[in-house]
Amino acid sequence: DVQYGWLIRNLHANGASMFFICIYLHIGRGLYYGSYLYKETWNIGVILLLLVMATAFVGYVLPWGQMSF
Repeated sequence: DVQYGWLIRNLHANGASMFFICIYLHIGRGLYYGSYLYKETWNIGVILLLLVMATAFVGYVLPWGQMSF
């Protein structure tokens, strides 16, 4: 066991959740202000969102638990 490992694990989990909340707020702001009209910039943002979601999924199944199969 690591000293304060529970704290590090909780900070990591809550930090990841806060990161996604910030992403969704950023998307909402873009929708509100009409930023989707700039197609190229908006499409890059959508691609980045999909990459972040894929990375989060890989990190979720990384421990090779039952969900990994």
